[in-house]
Amino acid sequence: MLIEKILESLPHENTPVRSIVSGLHWTAVSSRYCGLASSLWSEGLSEVASPNTARLSTLPAEQLASYALSDNYLESAIGMAALNSLLDPTALSPVELNAYDWLLTEGVGKDIAVIGHFPFVERIKDVAKNLWVIEKNPRPGDYPASETGNLLPKASIVAITGSAFVNHSIDEVLSYCNPNSSVMVLGPSTPLTPILFDYGISILSGSQVIDERGVQQAVQNGATFHELKGVKRITIRKP
Repeated sequence: MLIEKILESLPHENTPVRSIVSGLHWTAVSSRYCGLASSLWSEGLSEVASPNTARLSTLPAEQLASYALSDNYLESAIGMAALNSLLDPTALSPVELNAYDWLLTEGVGKDIAVIGHFPFVERIKDVAKNLWVIEKNPRPGDYPASETGNLLPKASIVAITGSAFVNHSIDEVLSYCNPNSSVMVLGPSTPLTPILFDYGISILSGSQVIDERGVQQAVQNGATFHELKGVKRITIRKP
């Protein structure tokens, strides 16, 4: 699994976890930095027990990050947020760029597949030749996840939600991408690591928390991403 490769790349240290905040939409873990991941409460909440965050917060961040492999999506979200809290968001010289702006410019007249229903997809339709939005919980006009293998090979641009790391679908999704396509991973769950560039991904569009306390409070209050204050959207291109 790609997540395992990222975990193996982490320094063998014992970084203390300063806090874990799990909200309706987002999970935030603070260790070296403050990392975010999608909580995915809508996916199987009734089937899994909520994790004991008080106990988990006693673990070093490197050990907590291994929970990204958990089949319990709530634990997986904590693990991914912990993993992201260990990655320096400035190490790869990011630029302050919204994924939507890149897609709007680069997607003109092209076939675009988006994994995850982002708020901007309706606007992307205006410039794309074809836009296929693929969702596990499809809305009207979306395609179900079962169509992933049929649609991704046709797309010249593929935008994948970082939540695919939380629900462990990232490996399967990448396996369907056309080798000649431009592949972006976007959203706060995106791990900002150069390892992803070795797996066909060319653009990482994630986030950098610049107001930790403000983000923690917003996450605890159930804020959506657009309601999170103190988060900078940053983009890193493959060298």
